[in-house]
Amino acid sequence: MTSTSQPLIRAVNLVKYFPVRLGAYGEKKAIVHAVDNVSFEIQAGETLGLVGESGCGKSTTGFTFLQLHRPTSGKCYFKDIDLTALSENELRPFRRKIQIIFQDPYSTLNPRMTIGAALAEPILAHKLATKETVTERVVTLLKDVGLSEKALNRYPHEFSGGQRQRICIARALACEPEFIVCDEPISALDVSIQAQIINLMQDLQEKYNLTYLFIAHDLSVVKHICNRVGVMYLGRMAEMGTKEQIFAEPKHPYTRALLSAVPVPNPHIEKTRKRQVLAGDVPSAIEPPSGCHFHPRCPIAVDRCKTEAPEWRQMDDGRWVACHKA
Repeated sequence: MTSTSQPLIRAVNLVKYFPVRLGAYGEKKAIVHAVDNVSFEIQAGETLGLVGESGCGKSTTGFTFLQLHRPTSGKCYFKDIDLTALSENELRPFRRKIQIIFQDPYSTLNPRMTIGAALAEPILAHKLATKETVTERVVTLLKDVGLSEKALNRYPHEFSGGQRQRICIARALACEPEFIVCDEPISALDVSIQAQIINLMQDLQEKYNLTYLFIAHDLSVVKHICNRVGVMYLGRMAEMGTKEQIFAEPKHPYTRALLSAVPVPNPHIEKTRKRQVLAGDVPSAIEPPSGCHFHPRCPIAVDRCKTEAPEWRQMDDGRWVACHKA
């Protein structure tokens, strides 16, 4: 993919396979094709949304880029630096610049640590403040996410789900990052709280010039917060383009099926509109179909789709699609 400027984030032919054992006694070895030849780039200050059904490889893509999972093959670039070529010690300075917000805010916070200690730990580890000044920095972070300094000496169980996610956002900001992977950051929250967290993340992005990889399954949220959208299916990228392109005129049949499943907040329109319901279930990532992974469920598949994987190619309007008939 080409751009007018150097992207902040770039993944090139990213692959991540997990070896597993099957059978009652684990006698059979197999491979889970979690991420299979995925490429994308993100410009500084941009938000790229990554969507798809559960198990399609969205979160694994984010974890692999951050080197929480080492990739099976492919390259992950932060600016011009190839993260996959670095050792754990060499990665340490880059941990400051690339952070993550996990899906479940409660399980990612140490229940034995106060909020003040949890936020101070990464700041002190990267020597961004001294023991004398770290409290002031932590209080500033709490205020940035809408919490008061009274939270300093409290524990995670004393907060609601939305407040805990605010704390996790503050922890991600503690190291002054440039890029944050947001792994379904609102899916564990009440609907009434989700809008507050999304608006907070947008405000912080503007204030600190952050770049997001926003992983989600709620397309209405993705449409609200993201500049571009990538659609994944069974470890592969199906389509990627601006949110206007994806939502107004999707080219890939899987993208059209995803969008048709989004409810319309008008009962009269909802009754009359036709949905594109996919046949069958998602195939196993252990034995993905040959050719195009989507062909067993695709309503427009032809014989070529069964034997030949579609090329990840750029269309005339600038979007990227992996479909023979796009």
